[in-house]
Amino acid sequence: MPESAKLVLKWWQRLLPRNAFSQTVVLIGSLLLINQLVSYWSVAVYFIKPSYEQINQLIARQINILFVDGVDVGREHLSMVDALNAKVRHDGMTVYNIKQAREAGLDSAAYYGFLSEQMSGYLGGEAEVRFSQGETLNVWIRPPQAPTLWIKVPLTSINESDLSPLTLYLLVIGALSVAGGWLFARKQNKPLKRLQKAAFAVSKGQFPDPLPLSGSTEIVEVTHAFNQMAHSMKQLEQDRALLMAGISHDLRTPLTRIRLASEMMVEDDQYLKDGIVGDIEDMDAIINQFIAYIRNDEDVERELFQVNQLIQEISQQESHRTGVLDIDLGECPAILIHPVAIKRVLSNLVENAFRYGNGWVKISSFQQGVFVGFSVEDDGPGIDEDAAETLFQPFTQGDSARGSVGSGLGLAIIKRIVDRHHGKVKLINRPQGGLIAKVLLPKK
Repeated sequence: MPESAKLVLKWWQRLLPRNAFSQTVVLIGSLLLINQLVSYWSVAVYFIKPSYEQINQLIARQINILFVDGVDVGREHLSMVDALNAKVRHDGMTVYNIKQAREAGLDSAAYYGFLSEQMSGYLGGEAEVRFSQGETLNVWIRPPQAPTLWIKVPLTSINESDLSPLTLYLLVIGALSVAGGWLFARKQNKPLKRLQKAAFAVSKGQFPDPLPLSGSTEIVEVTHAFNQMAHSMKQLEQDRALLMAGISHDLRTPLTRIRLASEMMVEDDQYLKDGIVGDIEDMDAIINQFIAYIRNDEDVERELFQVNQLIQEISQQESHRTGVLDIDLGECPAILIHPVAIKRVLSNLVENAFRYGNGWVKISSFQQGVFVGFSVEDDGPGIDEDAAETLFQPFTQGDSARGSVGSGLGLAIIKRIVDRHHGKVKLINRPQGGLIAKVLLPKK
């Protein structure tokens, strides 16, 4: 297929409606339009056309009667015109010579070939028929018996400027049909729209009440299957949260006992005690990550808050660390966020930067189009960018270049929080070496 044809096809596809509601409305509207055109054509051919043919035939009979005497009127004598006018005075017809006809509006009359041929057959010679619109509809006939004369016949009962009953009928029927089609499509589309919103809510971790079973049989079946799926997912999520919370809670009891036992160890076993305490703290941190991951912050009310303020708070908290923490704050407006959750994102990113870097970390804030963003940089070994997206999956740890410490939930927690704020997060290797973690949050 030529490139130009592909472009035209792509442009045409963009014009076509994509959602089911618009497609249904266009389909019904197109069918109704075709129906209206066929109806109009049928009425015109089988009702209007025969009426005009009958009018043409009646006018031809009157003209034949007018010239029944066989008078020679080939010359444009005023007396002849007056004589003919006197003859047709009671029929409403008027006879003009060419000059008078032009003055009366002949030049503005429209020529009708079909009626001219028909009139020629009725009058036995070449005739011409024209129509002009004034206060009334006028028919102009140039008869073969007098080629230099024009006969005007007013049709007082027909006026094209008025809205005919046929046109009014077609307009009303068309409007009612389109309105009915729109209501039908809207009714058919309403359950699908409701299903779409519910599916979007489930994708965000929310589980709405069962949807009402309404609409066509197919839509009712799909809705019923969705309700069952949502119920199963809700039960599964509750069981998973309960399991993880129970495990996290139950693990803390033996850890506490182990820590108390280690406190009673003699000084000669100090090295064992330090190792046990370190392992307990690592396990406690992992348990906290489990709890943070299963925590649902969707229902927490958000507020307008400055990202720069969160960065400054993180900077103060991390001031005790060994290493360098640089801050580069841009001018950023307050945005609608959950401050505690976004602060957790910053804290996790800074923790990872110090853990995998070589002692230098930089936090920056900026504006990027419709987003307010911040980034955390380190000078570590970086990552394989082809596998960057997989690092946001739960229990996925970095490659050997950046170590494999922790539970593998840190980035998963970050991804979940940012997604619930309708933002973006991505990992990019620094050209100078190290990693940049960039977070973008919408201004609105």
